[in-house]
Amino acid sequence: MKIGIIGLGRIGTIHAENAKLLEDVELVAVSDIRLERAKEVAEKLKVKKVFASPEDLIHDPEVEAVMICSSTNTHAPLVLECARARKHVFCEKPLSLDLAEVDRMIEAMKEAGRILFVGFNRRFDKNFKRVKEAVEEGKIGTPHVLKITSRDPEPPPIEYVKVSGGIFLDMTIHDFDMARYIMGEEVEEVYASGSVLVDGEIGKAGDVDTAVVVLRFRSGALGVIDNSRKAAYGYDQRLEVFGTKGKIIVDNVREDTTVLTDEQGDHGSKYLYFFLERYRESYLEELKTFVKNVAENEPPAVNGEDGKMALLLGYAAKRSLEEKRAVRLEEVIT
Repeated sequence: MKIGIIGLGRIGTIHAENAKLLEDVELVAVSDIRLERAKEVAEKLKVKKVFASPEDLIHDPEVEAVMICSSTNTHAPLVLECARARKHVFCEKPLSLDLAEVDRMIEAMKEAGRILFVGFNRRFDKNFKRVKEAVEEGKIGTPHVLKITSRDPEPPPIEYVKVSGGIFLDMTIHDFDMARYIMGEEVEEVYASGSVLVDGEIGKAGDVDTAVVVLRFRSGALGVIDNSRKAAYGYDQRLEVFGTKGKIIVDNVREDTTVLTDEQGDHGSKYLYFFLERYRESYLEELKTFVKNVAENEPPAVNGEDGKMALLLGYAAKRSLEEKRAVRLEEVIT
């Protein structure tokens, strides 16, 4: 499959490098608003076409599928352009910060008869996939409580915070998707509380940097998500599902598994520093799945509705924080 990539920041570059690892994929074109960056990546990876205009890449007849890794505000117009050009799309999360735009994107791709795949890479992490399988196979019985911890090693730049849509739409959105994925059911109610404990500038930008979200699923099962923009010890990514027959846990991944023991106790290695290190393999598995879905004309493993539901949960959490009350999901759907 011949693909083009729009946006060559951290994620776009990872996808470009991964595309060169797959025998059934040819990266034929790249585009970035920083033309020199696009030329640099193209030269390094031996990509033959470089476009200053993403629209030109989309309409290139050689490009069969487009990976959209540019800033969130560009996602909707680029997906709609891909629909007009009848190109399959992989779009990084979130699809948009506007729910009406998301609906238009989903409908346009459906009418074009092309795949819209959303980049929630954590679904493709081998540890979380094992949890999903254990829950589906009934190995922990009926799930009662889901706990997700997601803490970054450092906060993003303030300029990013100002345009990201806030912690619930740029960070917790991954956890909202993971909650739906692991539990296999929808959330009906959200309660969120948050504080500014890491960086006062984040508060001045209208956001929080520390948050706890409680989810009530339709079955009555409960979920708890805790987020922080800064964990001094590194990237903290843990998950637990507790059920009637037992529990299953995913712990943090470390640089290695060695443990030094001396008179002061046990000393382990550090956690992997950030998402590019922790989830490097999951990005490759995600791309493999997208290619397979397109090649075999399968429904996308993560579709537009999944992207929409995670966004809805983010908006419910924002409203809950602002109004200091539990918010039912239908309040933000209508």
